[in-house]
Amino acid sequence: MTDYRLIDVSLDESTIVRWSAEVDHERRVAIYDLLEENSFQLVKSSDPDYPGPYKLTLGTIEGRLMFDIRSKDGVELMSFRLAMSPFRRIIREYFAICDSYYEAIKTASPSQIEAIDMGRRGIHNEGSELLAERLDGKVKVDHQTARRLFTLVCVLHLKEGRGPI
Repeated sequence: MTDYRLIDVSLDESTIVRWSAEVDHERRVAIYDLLEENSFQLVKSSDPDYPGPYKLTLGTIEGRLMFDIRSKDGVELMSFRLAMSPFRRIIREYFAICDSYYEAIKTASPSQIEAIDMGRRGIHNEGSELLAERLDGKVKVDHQTARRLFTLVCVLHLKEGRGPI
């Protein structure tokens, strides 16, 4: 029986700075949603016969995004790094539009808030698609899983004191 899903997701806190309460909330929600429903299938691993479920730790090392994937028993199945340079523009745009969105909530009309939110979701989708492309050949994910993982990638790149994503 195959079980191509994540059962545990964590961020390597040794590679990041402290988060604000809002960012920690976003992190917890993304992980909760990810664990509730996801599709995560290893394409290559040290044990290609292992069908899951998986434990994932995300972190950053030397400016690269690190994926550490293990079996439910903690045996390492795959570990790899992705260059962050392809994500930098999208993450920067995503942070900027999130800032605009949170400011708009305070004073803008519902139609203005909705327009900004549509733009925010569009940039988030763009980041999710890029992440799925970068994972190609290593891990196969569905759209919702890629979206939630992209949220966590953004959390990893927040600096202390920055507002919610």
